[in-house]
Amino acid sequence: MNNVIHSKLDSLASRLVQSNDSREEDEQDDDAIFAELEAEIENDADAAVRDRGIEQLRLEMQRAKEMRENAHGRYMEITNEKEAIRISANEPYCVIHFYHSNFRRCEIMDKHLAASNDSCLEGTRLLMDSYQQLAPKYYATRFIRVFVENMPWLVEKLAIQVLPCLMCFIDGISKDRLIGFEELGNNDAFETAVLELRLANSGVLQKARNAYESGITYNVSSSSNTNKLRRGGQKDQDDDEFDL
Repeated sequence: MNNVIHSKLDSLASRLVQSNDSREEDEQDDDAIFAELEAEIENDADAAVRDRGIEQLRLEMQRAKEMRENAHGRYMEITNEKEAIRISANEPYCVIHFYHSNFRRCEIMDKHLAASNDSCLEGTRLLMDSYQQLAPKYYATRFIRVFVENMPWLVEKLAIQVLPCLMCFIDGISKDRLIGFEELGNNDAFETAVLELRLANSGVLQKARNAYESGITYNVSSSSNTNKLRRGGQKDQDDDEFDL
């Protein structure tokens, strides 16, 4: 597809994420975004852009709305263990942060993942201005956090012993995990880009258009192949062990 169309589709996904961060969902504002981008495509000098762009734009708009309804672009806390299992099984790309409220490094991890106004982070101590959050950037990947004491079965099944722990799921299967900060420079002041690169290597980070063009659907089998889970990394002296 023409790079101009790609650029406009990326713009649409980005602006829909921004609209999530600034206000409640508003159908009229979504229509306004679509109309503005539609006009840009229709006025493009390239006939191929005009012919194919509108069709692709409509498809992108529908898919972006569907993902937004499923909380894509946000970093949400899930308190029900069955719901956390359902999300990890059904989402093509999912990152789950297993955290404990008493562990400072879990709070630091939150700041790199969350959108600036996500309600799950209200009352935390750290300021977010210096962080670049991954959840709104990678709109096709679902990001959630779970309190380990609410997830006894998952914690045992995944053999989670050190926090913070990020689990990366692709098509319902655990593909990778990031334990503590050892792989992030082993200090609390790591850049978001370091975490971004580490997660990208697992294949779990996806922007909206990339997921669409690879033919991803959102009706993945609800069964998770836990036999394919694996552990990685070692405990660092500043990371925290916990007991349920």
